[in-house]
Amino acid sequence: MYATKFGKIMSDEVLAKKSYKTDYERKIVWKSVINLTYIHLAGIYGLYMAFFQAKYQSLIWSFASLVVAGLGVTAGTHRLWAHRSYEAKWPMRFILMIFQTIAFQDSIYQWVRDHRVHHKFTDTDADPYSARRGFFFSHVGWLLIRKHPDVASKGATIDCSDLEQDPIVVFQKKWYTYLVALCCFIIPTLVPWWAWNESLWCSWHLVICRYCINLNGTWSVNSVAHMWGMKPYDKSLSSTDNTGVAILTFGEGWHNYHHAFPWDYKTGELGNYGLNITTAFIDFCAYLDLAYDLKTASADIIRKRVLRSGKRRDPHPSVLL
Repeated sequence: MYATKFGKIMSDEVLAKKSYKTDYERKIVWKSVINLTYIHLAGIYGLYMAFFQAKYQSLIWSFASLVVAGLGVTAGTHRLWAHRSYEAKWPMRFILMIFQTIAFQDSIYQWVRDHRVHHKFTDTDADPYSARRGFFFSHVGWLLIRKHPDVASKGATIDCSDLEQDPIVVFQKKWYTYLVALCCFIIPTLVPWWAWNESLWCSWHLVICRYCINLNGTWSVNSVAHMWGMKPYDKSLSSTDNTGVAILTFGEGWHNYHHAFPWDYKTGELGNYGLNITTAFIDFCAYLDLAYDLKTASADIIRKRVLRSGKRRDPHPSVLL
């Protein structure tokens, strides 16, 4: 049911009738510009400190934080809550909620709503991070300006009732500001200082560096994986399969497959754990009886889709912002 409702992809004929005009008044959100500029400058400085000053315990801590934050987005907000590609018992959902809070990429509710809008209205003005408006916009620019009016108007048609009935999602949404402060910044900064006497200055910048890497990893799916790569499953889609993005995002780079089969919990055809760590994580949780009802496309369905609409390479007709 959820796969049909939230995973629908519009055909080329429908998209052709849509407006791609972006002549609305673009209003820069200067608060976001300042915040993201600081995050990237501090992140670069944190990377420098990682190489030349940080203790090895701090590096291990930062890497572990990066992994759990990434899984909070990939296994949590994306595959579990946005697409309902599998079900999870409350302990796993609670852990994924904490992991997703560490990532600090909006609350589960907001992230899922934007992503469902992206899938239903891909590459139209209603798409929050439409790749048709260029690489910069789809990567980060969409966060620096006010959203197109279509994002709000058509986004209002998206059904999020399942999220509103999920007590863990509702809890996070209600206390999100406090949870982010604790999980994403305060605790990750203080642990190295308390546990192995890392300097607060160094610890803070390592946290920002980790946060910056997580952000750009997620954004690369919106930008890189909608512009460069192969289209073996559906050449009519802007999404591509990109190995580099898959490595960076724990398996989210098989994006042409994902847009063709958004309800598949693997988001990729092959069960290669090395290039799809998120699938390995979900399978392990299923082994522990924490995840169940894992949905996946059969080999026959995939083969028919490839024969009908697949193509090995197809350049992206992006329009610069």
